[in-house]
Amino acid sequence: MLDWITAPGFCRHGPTISTKLKKMAASLYIVVEGADPGYDIFVNGQAMARNEDTLERLAGRLKVRPLLEFFSADQNSMALLLEQGIANPDWARHLPQPQWFDAPDGLRTVQALIDFLAESPAALGSETPPVVAELREYERVLRKTAQRRLRWHLAVSWR
Repeated sequence: MLDWITAPGFCRHGPTISTKLKKMAASLYIVVEGADPGYDIFVNGQAMARNEDTLERLAGRLKVRPLLEFFSADQNSMALLLEQGIANPDWARHLPQPQWFDAPDGLRTVQALIDFLAESPAALGSETPPVVAELREYERVLRKTAQRRLRWHLAVSWR
């Protein structure tokens, strides 16, 4: 049974993901709507997962939407959780439809975080360089997503 994520956590008001992301080999990755967007959407996302609490607070200070508010579960990510024994199969059957977000909205958050961390490189200590590198990956994917007028959401993977 999932004790760290609940059905209401999948609503538009934001996810309910705890600091357990830090204790697991988690990765926050981008899912683009459609079967194949025609470009590379790979992002590492491990440093982002390790620092999600701090990044959420930082987004609040910067008055931008926290990245985890763009989280949504879809059939593929839920299948991975089930395969890895993390999710409850009964709960997974009642999964709401995935939510999709406009890329410019996520891009605003990513750019605000990059700008802040460029001005304050000590903000995350030794985690700043890997977080900035991953934010740049997010920026690249979200720019291409916006150019093609596609929608996206974040998902979580555990390894």
